[in-house]
Amino acid sequence: MTAVQTKGLTKKYREKTAVNSLDLTVEQGELFSLLGVNGAGKTTTIRMLTCLSAPTAGEAFICGHSTSSESAAVKQLVGISPQDTAVAENLTVRENLALMAGIFGFSKEKTEQRVKEMTQLFRLDEVLSSRAKTLSGGWKRKVSIAMALISEPQVLFLDEPTLGLDVLARRELWSAVNSLKGKITIILTTHYMEEAEQLSDRIAIMVNGQIHATGTLQELEAQTGETGLENVFVHVAESAGGAAV
Repeated sequence: MTAVQTKGLTKKYREKTAVNSLDLTVEQGELFSLLGVNGAGKTTTIRMLTCLSAPTAGEAFICGHSTSSESAAVKQLVGISPQDTAVAENLTVRENLALMAGIFGFSKEKTEQRVKEMTQLFRLDEVLSSRAKTLSGGWKRKVSIAMALISEPQVLFLDEPTLGLDVLARRELWSAVNSLKGKITIILTTHYMEEAEQLSDRIAIMVNGQIHATGTLQELEAQTGETGLENVFVHVAESAGGAAV
């Protein structure tokens, strides 16, 4: 079953075209990485797929539901962990998780069940009663992703989930994300090539609002004649006229 599909998806801001006629298909249970240089259109694409921004043209579907005409249904199907960690600083970790469950109308029993499950998945026991403002960046990122998962989404969007984290915190988060693979669909954006290599089923490379290469790492290496994702990325970005930085 197709989890995410776009047809000619386009977003323009006056003279600038941020996303240009994007055609994309992501299957259910896939971990799909969307890579690109700054300004390539990754975050704009995620904003359109999660109903946070309306497309200028084209269509997008989440589990068969249109993001334009069925946005209420789509919002029930997606979880979002944005680049800027989305936690309420003055609430405890438990309160943050319960708040998100309440937004989705969960009963007290269901809320307690999901908080327990997220606590186990992300090993949050030691910080559950701590206020978010006292946590390190790594802990805040875990809590942010746990909040995105509390509603049991079909599709999880992770926008730069390990940005600014140290190596150990990044590896811990990779382990948690890996445990979700195959259970839900995950759309990942990242600047870390090693992260995309470690986690992805398939990878798309975006340059100037368009996807210029898509496939498994092995397929991308075959397409470009390069070895390793970083070399593949540079090859595609430079060939497409983007600055590979």
